[in-house]
Amino acid sequence: MNNLNMEQRLDRVESRAQIEELIARYGIACDDRDMENLAACFTSDIHIGTPNGSMNSQGLESVMDMYNGLFNVRGPGFHWSHDRIIKFDDADPDVATGLILSHAETYPAGNVSIAGMRYFDKYRRSACEWRFSERILNFVYYLPVADYIDRFKRLDRVKTTDGWANADFPEGAASWARWHRKHLEG
Repeated sequence: MNNLNMEQRLDRVESRAQIEELIARYGIACDDRDMENLAACFTSDIHIGTPNGSMNSQGLESVMDMYNGLFNVRGPGFHWSHDRIIKFDDADPDVATGLILSHAETYPAGNVSIAGMRYFDKYRRSACEWRFSERILNFVYYLPVADYIDRFKRLDRVKTTDGWANADFPEGAASWARWHRKHLEG
């Protein structure tokens, strides 16, 4: 950021605030089933996905259909985000990426459930407004509360409509594997 002039630095500060608000608006729109405001969070070519394949939609209409389907089987929910790392593209001031640490409490198929997630985001600014152009949800867990104690220690701790899927992290991280090789496998 030292190579940026004052106007560019100010733009990044304002953009960071707008992106953080976008992240909050997304969670509120999901919890409130406010489909108009949820759609306003996305670019027309939005991609939403998960490494385990339980979510994968491209384009605004497809993404909104996917969310409507998810909301049809979920009762109340509460999303909140924690830490955020937002990085701006030095070559394009209208592009940024983010890593968002997050939790959600949901009620899919009549089961009170909890989720720990990392969102890997891409943001794009158009007409002075930041939107998501991609959200990849990586789950450390997503499971019914009743299964939390027994399942958290297992790799297959993400409950999907097709059954149990493996968590996306931390086991999938290269640093996790290196640490385990060095400390646990000798």
